[in-house]
Amino acid sequence: MELQTTVDIPKGKFCIGHDDKIMLLGSCFADEIGKKLTQCGFQTLVNPFGTIYNPASLAAILLRCISLSPYSPTSRELFADADGTWHSWMHHSRFSSREQSELIEALNDRTNEASEFLKGADVLIVTLGTAIIYRLKESGLLVSNCHKQPDSMFRRERLTVYDIVDQWRMLLPLLRSVNPRLKVIFTVSPIRHKRDGLHINQISKGILLQAVDELLAIVGEEECAYFPSYELMMDELRDYRFYADDMIHPSPIAVEYIWQRFQNTYMTPATQQECLAALKEWKRSQHREIIR
Repeated sequence: MELQTTVDIPKGKFCIGHDDKIMLLGSCFADEIGKKLTQCGFQTLVNPFGTIYNPASLAAILLRCISLSPYSPTSRELFADADGTWHSWMHHSRFSSREQSELIEALNDRTNEASEFLKGADVLIVTLGTAIIYRLKESGLLVSNCHKQPDSMFRRERLTVYDIVDQWRMLLPLLRSVNPRLKVIFTVSPIRHKRDGLHINQISKGILLQAVDELLAIVGEEECAYFPSYELMMDELRDYRFYADDMIHPSPIAVEYIWQRFQNTYMTPATQQECLAALKEWKRSQHREIIR
């Protein structure tokens, strides 16, 4: 008797090893998988600009890494709030500063760092969270982080499959032009976005899934791949005991299960053994830090 729907995941067409450099961008689920990779001894750069949920913002930030066009006092992405703190519409609040010059320096330093890492990376893991985007009503500028500004400042839009495919089918060759060996793994975050309602969340996830499917058909699965994080959560882990207390994010057990399936897909048994050894050493180092 079958009491669970199993998601069949074919073995990846390429493997990930400890000699590989891995960049992860996207939703907070990218942070979770990035944490696992880092603890297991991989060379990683995880969400260097903060969490980014939608594919349009992810494409924009990657284009900035490729072009290296610097931020300046006249950049449209920069603004000061009512308290005089400077922010970037495209970055996490950890970059925010009381001084505009400090913000600009931090953004340019981080962009340069991410660009250099991207040029030498072997794998880019992109975690898509939502097809919903926000723009400033005044200028139409795409916004990745609203920085708790009034809702009245923004216009909400939903990307279409065509919007996503059209942008990324041009971006992927650009990424390959600066790093010919780069492999890209797309995944759709299993985290539900309740802000717009669960019905809209399902439509949004469907758009992301179809867009990735069409991209892979265009680019080819030798260069790009899809890992079914969303399907694992929805089909194999469909019980609420696999969710955190907020009933939105996967629980630690769920993250661990998805991580194990990721390892089985993209890592050899020998690499997985190296992961276990590196994880033990990481845990020992954390224990030593606590004792100190």
